[in-house]
Amino acid sequence: MHSFIFDVDGTLTPSRGIIDKQFANWFEHFATHNAVYYVTGSDQQKTIEQLGISIYNLAVRAYQCSGNDVYEGSRNIRSARVDWDPHTLGFFQTELNRSAYPFRTGIHAEHRPGLINFSILGRRSNRTQRADYAKWDSEQNERVQIAERFNKQFPQYQASVAGEIGIDIVVRGTNKSQIITDFRGESNVHFFGDMCQPGGNDYELSLAVDEMGGTVHNVQNWKDTWDKLKGL
Repeated sequence: MHSFIFDVDGTLTPSRGIIDKQFANWFEHFATHNAVYYVTGSDQQKTIEQLGISIYNLAVRAYQCSGNDVYEGSRNIRSARVDWDPHTLGFFQTELNRSAYPFRTGIHAEHRPGLINFSILGRRSNRTQRADYAKWDSEQNERVQIAERFNKQFPQYQASVAGEIGIDIVVRGTNKSQIITDFRGESNVHFFGDMCQPGGNDYELSLAVDEMGGTVHNVQNWKDTWDKLKGL
């Protein structure tokens, strides 16, 4: 039996967006007949908004907040609680002051179970603002540099580039790769993610899947995911 693990933002949906209707119809059938799992930096509520409750509940398990908040349907299996170093708040403010990007929308450090998502632009941004920042960041490489500075200053944590505008921060060792313990002994594991490059928040899980003999599908967007699924 094959197990299919999917990142959500940029893999099954547009980043922070809702799943395409045609793809949703196709994927609902796929998830009904295959063992599907989700692993995302987002919390449960946001993932349900993106996928819809019917598709969400078809998953064997949903690993929210990079595997730090885990659900089987509506039942919470486990949830991490972290006492964050208060100096991280000062770091975030320093980076907000340092950034040359001219716009801010508010909610720059969002706390989730076992994870902080930090964004220079802010979580209140709309699609156009997100796209503008993503384009700017692709040229300036700001998020990679912020993550590198954070990891140097706070070695007990790990910061990784996530989605279009964010940086996910977890306790070191509790990134997405932690979920692989639930798949030990399986050889037919497929992982689909759009941030499998070094520094991306899918990177460690992609390595873990590869090391166990599974298959990693580094996708560009949800359309690429759909094409690859239809090709299997």
